[in-house]
Amino acid sequence: MSIPFQCRCGQVRGELDTAHAYVRATCYCKDCQAYARWLGSSGLTDAHGGTDIVAMAPSQVRFTAGESQLACMSLSEKGIYRWYAACCRTPIGNTPRSPGVPYVGVPTVAMEGAGGAVDATFGPAGRCVANAGSATGPVRSRPVGFAIGGLRIVLGILGSRLRRERGAPFFDPDGRPVRTPQVAAVERDPA
Repeated sequence: MSIPFQCRCGQVRGELDTAHAYVRATCYCKDCQAYARWLGSSGLTDAHGGTDIVAMAPSQVRFTAGESQLACMSLSEKGIYRWYAACCRTPIGNTPRSPGVPYVGVPTVAMEGAGGAVDATFGPAGRCVANAGSATGPVRSRPVGFAIGGLRIVLGILGSRLRRERGAPFFDPDGRPVRTPQVAAVERDPA
């Protein structure tokens, strides 16, 4: 089964093959919150600073239009790559710096056009919560949900590695990111 994704203005579009989705999670880390502020669009996080994502193998992401609008940034020289649509600054995915770790966290905000298919396919938001200590308000943290979610991510990455999947479409065959990452100085904890 596939689910469509697109940026908010519709220039960047694609499909996610759900066969190798690892888990749906909400991340409350300060870096995800800083990234949302850097993008400058409302509605990227929940009321307490959480970013709802679907973790999956990057090989399951396929662009169908607007790939030239794909841009990349990082919050530091060693931070993860954060991919977004340059046209309207919609987040598209987060990847490790190495294509040898087959992981991308696709924000569900990019799947708004899929309607109820996101919940039907990946389950409701909030079952797996990461970094709840950085939330800007009370968040119900479920240690068992996080442990199961983390295990599903590790098993998914191992399965993708066994299938010899790489970081496509975010990395070229030589392992370089398809866009030069911009390192942005972003305040992680505003006063």
